[in-house]
Amino acid sequence: MYLIYSILYFLALLFLFPFEYLKRPKELRKRWIRERFGFFHASPITHHSSRIWIHAVSVGEVIASVPLVKKIKDRYPSAEIVVSTVTDTGQKVANERMGDIARIIYVPFDLPFMIRNTVKNIRPSLFIIMETELWPNIIRILSRLGVPVLLMNGRISEKSFSGYKKLRFFIKDVLKNMSLFCMQNELYANRIKALGAEHDKVRITGSFKFDTRPSSSAPEWTKILQGPVIIAGSTHRTEEDLIIDAYIKLKTDFPELNLIVAPRHPERFKEVEELVRKKRLEYVKRSDVTGHGSRVTGVVILLDAIGELASAYGACDVAIMGGSFIEHGGQNPLEPAYWGKAIVCGPHMENFPFIDEFYKSGAALKADADSLHKSLKELLADHERMASMGKKARELYKKNAGAVEKAMGEIEKFL
Repeated sequence: MYLIYSILYFLALLFLFPFEYLKRPKELRKRWIRERFGFFHASPITHHSSRIWIHAVSVGEVIASVPLVKKIKDRYPSAEIVVSTVTDTGQKVANERMGDIARIIYVPFDLPFMIRNTVKNIRPSLFIIMETELWPNIIRILSRLGVPVLLMNGRISEKSFSGYKKLRFFIKDVLKNMSLFCMQNELYANRIKALGAEHDKVRITGSFKFDTRPSSSAPEWTKILQGPVIIAGSTHRTEEDLIIDAYIKLKTDFPELNLIVAPRHPERFKEVEELVRKKRLEYVKRSDVTGHGSRVTGVVILLDAIGELASAYGACDVAIMGGSFIEHGGQNPLEPAYWGKAIVCGPHMENFPFIDEFYKSGAALKADADSLHKSLKELLADHERMASMGKKARELYKKNAGAVEKAMGEIEKFL
């Protein structure tokens, strides 16, 4: 089965490779192709140190891995840490947040000779996968070489679970090559078991995202905002249209209201800017803001920067979760919860099962396309309710913290 998988992967790579290569900036292409084929230089490992390879696909997984990487480095100062990603944005965020304590590389293509090149260079003593990025050949080759393969902060969405079940006969064999599964909650633990993970290898350690801490204060540029602030975080196509229309209606009652829009994908910044322009709204791009600047009020701010959203939530009054008004599964509500902010979600938050606890406790509310304007209007008019929701969200954040420490207890058994 691995041979068939490798052949199909190779054929897909032949087709996609030119597009993947050309879509990257010229200055990245040489390093991207070299590292994805497994060619790079790594320093030799001394007998006093070990090398831990952590794989995080993109921005979300990278951010979730930050507290773990810092904890490992703090507890094992001599350990060398390599963090691999698939996406360019993942590379950028990883370098910004962990570049001083970890080597950041692109993960090799999942073909045996490319993986062996990478393993030969890294020579890891431990391989950690963040969330659910299961590459069969990487897992099998490392396992055969005696390198423990651990899944940390594991989660399996309903969509992924349905897809994996169709290939259970193959996935079960892949999972047998893994040494440990640290899952975020009982639902995900049951799903990984149903796919074939050995029950005695599965642990429930919580979500690393509860341990992800933004900077201690909101970004300096947010000080130019005067008046109430709504942030629409990690939005997807069609959601900006919906949220901006609600914002236009809200300005009748709240003329000083500001809206920060943070598209999920950087390549959509220009698209969203054009949408705001068509709505004939006054707007400011984050990239154009320098220093404190003059105060602005009643404007749209396009957050065309990577890695600032988590801290920008500290400047808002209400946070709208992107990806929840379409069938995407939502974005991370823990970032505004950290700041103690009122949270509004759409009907699709399947990627975050714990959101039900937020709804039940009054830490967040659910809206849909028809009720979004009304829900936001009621919230903005009731400061006590906003403050209460934020306080409850912060309490839930604190209650669920500690997942990284639990995971470290499991990791240390393999070091």
